[in-house]
Amino acid sequence: MPAARLNGIDLHYRVEGEGPETVLLVNGLADDLGTWDLQVPALLDAGYRVVRYDNRGVGRTDKPAGPYTTQLMADDAKALVDHLALRDYHVMGISMGGMIAQRFALAYPDGIRSLTLAATYAAPGPFCSRMYAMWADMAPVLGVPFIMRDVTLWGFTLGYFEHHERELGEVETAMRFLDQPVHAYLAQLAVIQQHDETETIGGLAMPTMVLAGDDDILIPTALSRQLHALIPGAIWHTVPGGHCCIWEAPDAFNEAFVAFLRKQAA
Repeated sequence: MPAARLNGIDLHYRVEGEGPETVLLVNGLADDLGTWDLQVPALLDAGYRVVRYDNRGVGRTDKPAGPYTTQLMADDAKALVDHLALRDYHVMGISMGGMIAQRFALAYPDGIRSLTLAATYAAPGPFCSRMYAMWADMAPVLGVPFIMRDVTLWGFTLGYFEHHERELGEVETAMRFLDQPVHAYLAQLAVIQQHDETETIGGLAMPTMVLAGDDDILIPTALSRQLHALIPGAIWHTVPGGHCCIWEAPDAFNEAFVAFLRKQAA
């Protein structure tokens, strides 16, 4: 995986495929670029070139002290886009990545052919704010892996727990051995606590889809609906599953995403 010195950090990224159109993928809280392992094959099969990277604070990218903001992390993405000389590309962000993608698209709209915002919101509201405050209190005491194991309980639906024991075991094992320092986790957590594009998101000009899991309780589907309502002309689409619908229902997620991408070409 290559790395480049961008926006003051060593940022690790991966480029796959030779397609004429590029898709930039932006990960969520405490997730590295492996987040997209179940999406990349579908995108490559559909003929797209895929760029994914580790956000600051996680994976093989540098993990400097905070504060982090969506603007700072959008600046990281812009530095990567410029480094790779991307000129006409699609952007997909999930969860925290969707918040970064909002700020990125508002700040740097030139060259973005389409925007997909998955399992995310314009602002956290009282429910998510209380949940994040608890995570912030717990992380220094119990550690990041413990918090992420707890997040697993919120991320998947009851049906998935009942029928996918092996897959859940793999996720829980990955969370148990997550190597993210507490300071970097808290810096990323602050990003989603402070994110608020309620007054600005209506300024998006590119084709946009808001995508959510039908049964998301971590970032409730209702918050994604509110985001959708703020974006003129945005497409609304749901897929089966909870917050982790990209892993719980990857085929449905990928089908919806690729269909939206192809619609832009048409």
